[in-house]
Amino acid sequence: MKIALIQAPLFWENPKLNRDYFEEKIIAISENVDLIVLPEMFTSGFTMNPKSVAETMQGDTILWLKNLAKAKNAAITGSLVIEENGHFFNRLVFVFPSGEIQKYDKKHLFTLAGEDQIYTSGTQKLLVEYKGFKICPLICYDLRFPVFARNTEDYDVLIYVANWPKIRINSWDSLLKARAIENMCYTIGVNRIGEDANQHEYIGHSQVVDFLGNYNIEPQETEGVFMTNLDKNLLLETRQKFGFLNDRDVFKL
Repeated sequence: MKIALIQAPLFWENPKLNRDYFEEKIIAISENVDLIVLPEMFTSGFTMNPKSVAETMQGDTILWLKNLAKAKNAAITGSLVIEENGHFFNRLVFVFPSGEIQKYDKKHLFTLAGEDQIYTSGTQKLLVEYKGFKICPLICYDLRFPVFARNTEDYDVLIYVANWPKIRINSWDSLLKARAIENMCYTIGVNRIGEDANQHEYIGHSQVVDFLGNYNIEPQETEGVFMTNLDKNLLLETRQKFGFLNDRDVFKL
């Protein structure tokens, strides 16, 4: 499966400008890719003012994602602010080329920024079946909670979309490697760059780590589209050879 990570600055609380930016980047991808990964809250930046940017699942951004996924014949995933039944969610959507959508609401809300006071927490992991891979997509702060991410479902790929600031970037790098190694899976991290309206600085470090902790894509600090292939057969052969997941603990949350 060929994936493309888009590491980008974000226009603060401006869905239209962000859609225009990402559309230009996505349309310009000349190679055939299977999956395109965008950052957390890719239409707005990490805002605690959801009323200014919230959309519905029938809104402009969802329609735009469906059209782009169909045009590129590729799945697209990332998170945005969704309002539903009087609640705001930091919601990741996984949009298939067919127009089908699966969703995950961020479980671990970032209390340091007051996200837990404004957004409603999700309760369930999402497992996506796509192109022969089982994918578990999560959001930013979820990275710090290994029990929730633990690979008890034999997924092949973990995805973290994020707005993770420069001051804590060493944690981002270390935890992405840890999640890949302990779960014996490909782990994808897509972060933003630039500065937001709260003067938080972001330097990206979007990356792909394989099931043994080696880089498919090393941490990147520049704006750009970064691509790699994920090899399911190699993943399965390595799991069979070492058998580490056979000895995992069994637990229920």
